[in-house]
Amino acid sequence: MPSSDFDWRFPYPSRRTPVLGSNIVATSQPLAAQAGIRMLLRGGNAVDAAVAAAIALTVVEPTMNGIGGDAFALVWDGEALHGLNASGRSPKAWTFDRFAGKAEMPAIGWDSVTVPGAVSSWIELSRRFGNLPFADLFAPAIEYARGGFPVSPFVARTWKEAAEKYRTFDSFVATFLPDGRAPSAGEWFRSPAQAETLAEIAGTYCESFYRGRLARVIADWSRRTGGLLDEDDLGGHMAEWVEPLSTTSGRFTLHEIPPNSQGVAALLALALLREDPAVVADPDSVESIDLQLRAMRLAQEEVRQYVADPASMVVEPRALLDERRVEVLRRVFDAGLQAGLRRTRRPKEGDTVYLTAADADGMMVSFIQSNYYDFGSGIVVPGTGIALHSRAVCFGLDRSHPNAVGGGKRPFHTLSPAFVTAQGRPVMSFGVMGGHMQPQGHLQMFVRSCLGGQNPQAACDAPRWNLAPDGSVLLEAGARDGVAAALAGLGHSVQTVEYGDPVFGGAQAIRVLPQGYCAASDPRKDGQAVAL
Repeated sequence: MPSSDFDWRFPYPSRRTPVLGSNIVATSQPLAAQAGIRMLLRGGNAVDAAVAAAIALTVVEPTMNGIGGDAFALVWDGEALHGLNASGRSPKAWTFDRFAGKAEMPAIGWDSVTVPGAVSSWIELSRRFGNLPFADLFAPAIEYARGGFPVSPFVARTWKEAAEKYRTFDSFVATFLPDGRAPSAGEWFRSPAQAETLAEIAGTYCESFYRGRLARVIADWSRRTGGLLDEDDLGGHMAEWVEPLSTTSGRFTLHEIPPNSQGVAALLALALLREDPAVVADPDSVESIDLQLRAMRLAQEEVRQYVADPASMVVEPRALLDERRVEVLRRVFDAGLQAGLRRTRRPKEGDTVYLTAADADGMMVSFIQSNYYDFGSGIVVPGTGIALHSRAVCFGLDRSHPNAVGGGKRPFHTLSPAFVTAQGRPVMSFGVMGGHMQPQGHLQMFVRSCLGGQNPQAACDAPRWNLAPDGSVLLEAGARDGVAAALAGLGHSVQTVEYGDPVFGGAQAIRVLPQGYCAASDPRKDGQAVAL
């Protein structure tokens, strides 16, 4: 039965206030934020808090991420920034011909599944940087899965919207649609199968998931139901530590994960803007938004043309930011010559969770984890609660493109955590979840908070724009009067969309203060920032 008879809508504008403290966690779901705080209270550090929150999110926000998803992270260890790519590869047995004749990559079923990498991110982060025993990080998530938790309003809404899409997958229905329907806001949901799986992952330091019993169960279900993912694919997976890419504007440097992530789009756009005073002076002005849109359009075209698994790219990832290459794009940008640019297919909006944590010793974590779309592929391995993501949908079907689908490849990836430094010291850990909105959100948050001086909560709250897959501009309601018409007059195809629409994503941010931190959580989601 639904948990109440009152209205769960929120019809009036509201403003959250920033949260300040010495130890802090911000996530898209309050129970996950509390999971992170529990680790800090036990003497854990920011990595322990972030990993515990990420694990909890697979239970309390299953519409956006899961045990069978991918993850990326940026970690400031107090002295330097480290990047982690925990995305998985396609089954080795895949060939391009398996998908020949399809109009687009499948969005559900086994042909949308690559090796899930999120679990590997948890153990890698814990081993390298964590303080607490690995199994301790699972305790809140296991409690939520075994004992149940009240479903939050945003999660309930997205759960209901996604339910019918996966109705034909029996194991999905058995796991995520108790009584044949999505749980309502405030209704308690339990997932004992997830609890047992998480306990096994914790007890084996993730080995069961990739090289043990759980790996055999996943591979066996693949063989029985038409997939090619096997034990060798799972056993061969390793998360990789990578060097972040960066671009500097003024005294601030924006850092992103390198390809196969799309994060370089934010860096390219920022490089194209060249600290233009019109961008910095007033982020809500027509002039600023127009410049950002044009820079992002060029950056996205460049990224869609070249970014893929680095082993398949024809351009070195770091070369995408080479000043000579950027200068060529600047000439196009300055001339406004964009109509003739090659258009390539962009992926659909994805469903993702982003979180960030920081501690009193100066460690900060920027972390993102995703199913890709809704509950992912729809494939839930029976008896495990493992929903496998649909990340392979981001491969392409142009045989000549470096991102063409094939065996043993990482696909183009939307996931991209962000981090800002100044003169080699940390400034802000942040991210904006949501498919191709992510680098667009990063640019907007960076311009507002770092160049425009807004506090992180104001930068989260501000109305956003989204350069849509068809090239049009989606402008969030609340933008300054006259902006939409003025942008249209400059040649943009503009549509105003209600505030909080999922196309604008959801942000979390932590800004460094002279002492302690200031954190923000996006009002478009259920989340919160919590401090000690």
